[in-house]
Amino acid sequence: MYELFRPCLELLAAGATNAKECAVGIQKRYGLSQDQMAELIPSGTRTRVVDRADWAIFRLMKAGLVVRPKRGVYELSPQGQAVARSGAHVDKNYLNALIAEREEGAGLAAVIEVDRVVESSLPPVETIEAAYQEISEALAEDLLEQVLSLTPARFELLIVELLLAMGYGDGRAEMGQAIGRSGDGGIDGVVNEDKLGLDAVYIQAKRYAPENTIGRPALQAFIGSMTGESATKGVFVTTSSFSKDARDYVRRVQQRVVLIDGARLARLMIDHGVGVRIDKTYVLRSIDANFFDVT
Repeated sequence: MYELFRPCLELLAAGATNAKECAVGIQKRYGLSQDQMAELIPSGTRTRVVDRADWAIFRLMKAGLVVRPKRGVYELSPQGQAVARSGAHVDKNYLNALIAEREEGAGLAAVIEVDRVVESSLPPVETIEAAYQEISEALAEDLLEQVLSLTPARFELLIVELLLAMGYGDGRAEMGQAIGRSGDGGIDGVVNEDKLGLDAVYIQAKRYAPENTIGRPALQAFIGSMTGESATKGVFVTTSSFSKDARDYVRRVQQRVVLIDGARLARLMIDHGVGVRIDKTYVLRSIDANFFDVT
């Protein structure tokens, strides 16, 4: 699959905008048959060629060579355009170096690279954990794209469903409600934590593009609405992010308000099985010492 880095880079430079469009060019480049193009990955959710092209684009994006200007659309960054023109050999080591350089400012790489782990001969369990981490990160990216495609009303309902899945309201559907007052700084949903509704969590849900940061005024409007409902608990969820001023403001208010940005939203959805399904389960077994203890 590493051999697709350079082809995908060149296909994006030539006008392709996603993995499916790159797959067409890959078929021509490698002379793949229709049967090979139709071969599915084990989960049966997509073809192997599209899956590998998607993974290659994801790695190119992690390296800073590809950007995503809008949902489902990818294009080369200025650096990626330069690399495409240069004819440089783009392999896993090249991308790993670029990724490490980008993440160096954080003091520690955020993602353990699968290929780097394999090459360092770490124990198999650690290799599996590293692979799981990278697959999860790619899933979170795709999941957030799907969330951004929802209507505001469906997004509000999604957040209610997520809180119920997390155990609020005993996980019972009748304990949650999407109210749907969008655009007025009001309450978008509520989850009752007890049957009489004496204790409730109020919800504000903003389905914003990643570049639209939530500032302090939006938090002030939400807390004002909570005050009107005599509410003490709130959750403000967005697909984008919160400004530092907004986060500082929430820490000072009397009400307890939890902020969930896009990255955390995707993580919570994965952890609690909302909007995702299990494709395959691997069971790791170890020796049961008690079984063999005959003394």
